Formats: sequence, C-alpha cells, structure tokens
Amino acid sequence: MKLRNLAIAASIPLALGACARSGDIAEGGITAVRSACPRVGVPAGTGDITLFNPADSTAASAIDVTATLTNVTSTCDDSGEMIRTDIAFEVLGGRRSTEGAREVTLPYFVTVVQGGSSVVSKRVAQVTLRFEPGQLRAQTRGTATSYVSRAAATLPEDIRRQILAKRKAGDETAAMDPLARPEIRQAVLRATFEALVGFQLTDTQLKYNATR
Repeated sequence: MKLRNLAIAASIPLALGACARSGDIAEGGITAVRSACPRVGVPAGTGDITLFNPADSTAASAIDVTATLTNVTSTCDDSGEMIRTDIAFEVLGGRRSTEGAREVTLPYFVTVVQGGSSVVSKRVAQVTLRFEPGQLRAQTRGTATSYVSRAAATLPEDIRRQILAKRKAGDETAAMDPLARPEIRQAVLRATFEALVGFQLTDTQLKYNATR
C-alpha cells in the first residue's frame, strides 16, 4: 500500500497557540495553526476496487463489480488524552448484470500513520452493497474510528520554543527556516498523524489499480 507523503511547508513556522489563525501575519513571519487531530484521507490506489468473473481474469470483458470509496468526512474530538476521529464515507458501486437481487461485501481498512510512513494501527471492516433486481448501481455508507495519543501528537516544549522564537530582521537567524533543521523537522514529523481509509485490496487488485 503506497501511503501519501506528509507535506510540511518548509517556509511557514507552525503556530501552536489557540489565538493564531492560519495565514495571520505575526511578528517574525506568517503563522499556520497546527492541529493535534490527524489528517484524514484515502491512500493512493485504494479508493477503487474491481471484481472480475472469472476471478483470475483482468480483461475488461470480465469486469463483474466496481466500487469507489468517496465523500470522506470526519469529526475530531481532541478533548481527552486519546484523540478520537470518526470517519464517514460513501461507497458507490456498479455491476455488469442486472439479473436478480445481489449483495456484494467489500473489505475496507482504517489505519493511523505517523510521520508519513510508520503504521501505528490498522483495523479491517466490511461494507455491503445491495443491488435491487434490475439495478446496475448501488450505494451505501461506511464508518471508521481512529485513536491517536495526545502525548504523541504534541510537540516537545523545546521544539516549540525553537519554532516560535522571534527573529529580527538583519539577524543571522532571520533568514533561517527552523524546519530546515533536521532535528526540528523530524520532531514535527513524529508528532504528525494521518487517519487513512481505503479498500483492503489484494496485491493483484493493487497492481490492477496502478496499471489500468
């Protein structure tokens, strides 16, 4: 599974105070609010699934059922020691034959990724599409929940001080981006999490998505 890389703007200090707003002009530069809540998304190549009949074929004529995971939304509760994120999404499906009623159960995962590459947790669940007789398309909704430790998502105090240190014009440090320093960049990465949801695909299905 190819996970999306976390992008951290190298030229924008991260402001951790509750009073700053994203894009505010503050003394020393532009501030951007950093949230302890994880970013929510779908990893590349896992938002679609294709079932074939016969199962060992990948020919277009053998496509039996297709489905897309879309319209992902989330709510985050960061009031406790464990940050909870509730994720909701829709699954839109289509089938080749309209004959009879049919149920198709598809597996999906929710995973928490730290620093863009380290999988902290992963759970697999299922969602079922129900096609009525004569219908080519079906739609359903799925949900997932992730948890992140507040302590792990909080920057150490010394790192915060270095990021938020005021820099005066003309000083040697004024032109230096604190995130360019490896120890600060790594600390920010370690405290950055993603909650990702997608279809639980086989190696063959992942390859098909990458090459179709």
